[in-house]
Amino acid sequence: MNTPIPARIAALRAAMQQHGVAAVIVPSADPHLSEYLPERWQARAWLSGFDGSAGTLIVTREHAGLWTDSRYFSQAEQQLAGTGVALMKLRVAHTAEHLDWLASHLHHGETLAVAGDSVSLAGLRSMEGKLAEHGVRVRTDLDLPGTIWDDRPGLPHARIVEHPIAWACTARADKLARLRSAMRKHGATHHLLSSLDDIAWLTNLRGSDVECNPVFLAHLLVATEGKATLFAERGKFDDALVAQLAADGIAIASYEGITGALAELGKADTLLFDAGRVVCAISNTIPAAVQRTEAANPSTAFKALKTPAELDHVREVMRRDGAALAGAFREIEHQLAQGKPLTELDVHRLVHAARAAQPDFIGESFATIAGYQANGALPHYRATQASHSTLQAKGLLLIDSGGQYLGGTTDITRVLALGETTAEQRRDATLVMKGMIALSRARFPKGASGPQLDALARAPLWAAGCDYGHGTGHGVGYFLNVHEGPQSIRPPISGGALVALEPGMISSIEPGLYKPGRHGIRHENLAVVAEAERTEFGDYYAFETLTLCPFDRRALEPSLLGPDERAWLDDYHATVRAALAPLLEGADLAWLEWHCAPL
Repeated sequence: MNTPIPARIAALRAAMQQHGVAAVIVPSADPHLSEYLPERWQARAWLSGFDGSAGTLIVTREHAGLWTDSRYFSQAEQQLAGTGVALMKLRVAHTAEHLDWLASHLHHGETLAVAGDSVSLAGLRSMEGKLAEHGVRVRTDLDLPGTIWDDRPGLPHARIVEHPIAWACTARADKLARLRSAMRKHGATHHLLSSLDDIAWLTNLRGSDVECNPVFLAHLLVATEGKATLFAERGKFDDALVAQLAADGIAIASYEGITGALAELGKADTLLFDAGRVVCAISNTIPAAVQRTEAANPSTAFKALKTPAELDHVREVMRRDGAALAGAFREIEHQLAQGKPLTELDVHRLVHAARAAQPDFIGESFATIAGYQANGALPHYRATQASHSTLQAKGLLLIDSGGQYLGGTTDITRVLALGETTAEQRRDATLVMKGMIALSRARFPKGASGPQLDALARAPLWAAGCDYGHGTGHGVGYFLNVHEGPQSIRPPISGGALVALEPGMISSIEPGLYKPGRHGIRHENLAVVAEAERTEFGDYYAFETLTLCPFDRRALEPSLLGPDERAWLDDYHATVRAALAPLLEGADLAWLEWHCAPL
């Protein structure tokens, strides 16, 4: 295999030797600690060849290793082959986490380098705490990958636009007033934000600097008394929008100007910021005299609770999205029945075209995952021109896709039976469905968190000796990032915060089961937490399912479903039929009617 990776690793090692560095960490991060990165900060992918969204590269004088989790094991094995970079599996028994590995491989007096614009202040503290006892020094003033990346992409220059108030529902002035009220409770005179979704939500602005995420590169500094300053490239705004922002108390300054603005703060100021969401290259410029209050960004909690008006838009978006998918899925089945050659890439094309025909569609919320048969066992699989499968009229096709609309963000996974299926495939799909139904039907007390509910979705799989290696649910933004906090539904993590699920929070529900080399199953709906009832024991909540698209009953084994589970699925399909039928006609309507028939 011809690959430039060994030469790049060699160049990095030469730079390490020049600067007296024993090891380099290259995280998957940018100055905003985003999950999905602009090309300029994809150094880990450039250096290793692995382009999954989660992973950490470590290079020492003798070793290069890529740490990632089970979602990416198969992909990483393929992409790292022949590069000299070893796959280091995260969260696997008897395998060291990357900081533990470094602590055992570096020696007293040696230096570790990590670019200061790619690690949070909290992350740096954790790193230093782990390594200090071994006498290892951490430097953040060296971006060694950047010194060897000759053709490194520049900053993106996409336009920044208004999210119209008809869709945003709450004026930016009201959001800022609410934020300032929270700042006062913290005793803060200023608040620094670097997280792009928080900034986009607060300002009612959207951009396209990050693929599939309608955000833009910026920092925001809000004064409790006075103005807010948005640090973003001026050329991205038209004059009318700058004037409107000024009228709402938001000034525009250069993207790089944030460090100078922080340096101007003095001993009379108290700065509120989230140490886990601000990189140390920024936090290091805060004068020592400034009082610091470290806490979660208040806006993160605010935007997680969708308003009734936002939820009304989301429900309509779900109808449109479901109608689009009904048309796309029918077309896939029709073309296969006609004997037309179809690949996973064609699935992506057909799904995108169907969504693009819907009103107020902006783009995909992530790159479509269309995995046929064994490819479905790769949770974050992505077909490419160089590597993809051709569909046949048999087996299972997993389609995980989503759309960005002015009125909301969608994320849905369906497994289609393209023809004859095996008993094992139907059993596995039904076990996952049982988990989906169990969590979708859950009622839980006020204060319950996602980690407390996670086992409901896994219990049917556990009973069969199965499990899956990813979380069961993530928060979803409102025409924002498809992955959003602070809530999540996942197994408990030692030391992890338990964020209560509250009415208005949208979460995915997506259990799965993956058998490498054979098939993968994932069923996914979005649901919103809603009030259910008040009893003598307190307030109880439930999930309202938002996603509207039939499951393929042909992929299931109905005999494995209990009466209550069958009733839930039939009721769901009746709801889907009532919601989507007015939007469809002809063959698409007939497809919907057939797939929504009772079990």
